[in-house]
Amino acid sequence: MPTTVTTFRPTATVLRLQERRLLSAVGCGLRDDEIAAALAIPEDAVAEHLARILVKLGLRDRAAAIVHAFDCGLVVPGRGPRTRSVGPVPRTGAVRAAGPKVRISLLGPLQAWRDGRPLNLGHLRQQAVLAALALGAGRPLSQQELLDDVWGTESPVANVVPVYIYRLRKALRAGGGPDPVIERGPRGYRLVPGAVDVDVARLEELATGIGKADRAGEPFETVRLCSRALELFREEPLAGLPGPLAELERLRLTEHRIAIAQKKLTWQLRLGQDAEAIAELFALSAAYPLNEPLAVMLMRALYRNGRQADALTVFERARRRLADDLGVSPSRMLRRTRQLILRGDEAGPGILPLAGSVTGA
Repeated sequence: MPTTVTTFRPTATVLRLQERRLLSAVGCGLRDDEIAAALAIPEDAVAEHLARILVKLGLRDRAAAIVHAFDCGLVVPGRGPRTRSVGPVPRTGAVRAAGPKVRISLLGPLQAWRDGRPLNLGHLRQQAVLAALALGAGRPLSQQELLDDVWGTESPVANVVPVYIYRLRKALRAGGGPDPVIERGPRGYRLVPGAVDVDVARLEELATGIGKADRAGEPFETVRLCSRALELFREEPLAGLPGPLAELERLRLTEHRIAIAQKKLTWQLRLGQDAEAIAELFALSAAYPLNEPLAVMLMRALYRNGRQADALTVFERARRRLADDLGVSPSRMLRRTRQLILRGDEAGPGILPLAGSVTGA
């Protein structure tokens, strides 16, 4: 369903003072009777004044007016109306120098904390909007992009994205300073750079470090960085969140997790840390029973430790799961590993190359 993309509308500066005050009161969530009392006007005149404001600003409804009141600086969520200025809140280097106060975790069910306190992020669709912004890594996302990411082809009838953004701004600011965590620019919404620490961004930084250590032939540093990266995962990434973006990112991040685990285990086995590596391989194989490279790694690790029967049991378990769940036979890689173990044609345990071994190591 086509949806109108947000465009810049006239700011609150086109309004008269009384109209700005009324828009500010609307943005604060006041009822018509409360607005009438605050501005000393008849209650039945509030709706008439608001209608004129909506026309002047090109806004659709009261919900859009609430969002606009925040975007143009008339209201700071949770702080009441601002009377001194209608411009955006200035962001100084001193404010950002203190570092991010908000942490967002996507490597499990979505969670956020401000100054160590958990935040209530609302229902799942609203959380999915925040997840899309967090995954955007500072890139502005238009309303249409957010609709595509969170709703796909089933766009909502109402113009809900600005409302969700408004609620998320309030949630992420809970108990904090005046600066918003989500800002709007010419190309859409984004998380304010430097205001938020997202675990996926830290994961990517660690992955870069892992690659450098691996290429430099530094096994202990590679294992250490891999362990730090894997500790970021709490459960399934973006668990329970709806939408095409969350579904794709769940798959990508899960594959990323497995790849990091394989690199860590490969180095541990090369360093002789077999007991720890085999225990972790058993756990990973149980969590991802259809992942054949993991099964191959486990079989080879068991074989090189003199546990041929256990290695063949792993093959049989993988074969059954592939047949029952996917209706396919084991891959050539898995079958070849079984044949090598059955023949025992290596010089002995430990000579068989490891799956996922690092080239040049």
